[in-house]
Amino acid sequence: MRTLFIIDHPYQGSFSRALLAAAMAGAEQAGHDVELIDLAADAFNPAMSAQELNAWRSGRSLDPLVLDYQAKLGRADHVAFVFPIWWMNMPARTKGFLDKVLLPGISYDEPKPGGRLMGRYGSLTSVTLLTTSTTPTLWYQLLFGRPAVRALFTGTFGLIGVRRHRWLSHGNISRSDAGTRTAWLRRASRRFARLA
Repeated sequence: MRTLFIIDHPYQGSFSRALLAAAMAGAEQAGHDVELIDLAADAFNPAMSAQELNAWRSGRSLDPLVLDYQAKLGRADHVAFVFPIWWMNMPARTKGFLDKVLLPGISYDEPKPGGRLMGRYGSLTSVTLLTTSTTPTLWYQLLFGRPAVRALFTGTFGLIGVRRHRWLSHGNISRSDAGTRTAWLRRASRRFARLA
């Protein structure tokens, strides 16, 4: 299995990066071919310029990083996003990744205006999301409606035909103790070690 990890956190000592390391170790233990996109390390610019939007409309990109990301996404059987929840949503680089990388004619086709999108990632069957937040998970679900989760799963990958989704939430992170964090890291590793 080819698994692509996409991390969006600028701080090397973050728990998001610890989750990434644990999940990648589990995937490698299971014999996956693993690739990584590190949006912060790449200094990926999430903002869409007027020139980029014009190119986007014709299914082209002007950013060499985007071309590399598209190639990696096109090879993946499974994609795992790792990021913190900031102001109840995904960080800017993750949103920019979705905006700039998922191009018409590359990621999907729209047979007629307003029609159903047809995904072009034939091998991509599932997406996992690993998030951290200071907000407790239950609050994030009940009070705020999980906006980052819904945007990624239903509003993005679900629209292009990837229907299998799994969310691993690590809420109330600032109040979690060492034992809880160790258990979370083990869970992330096991999740990817068992991923078939």
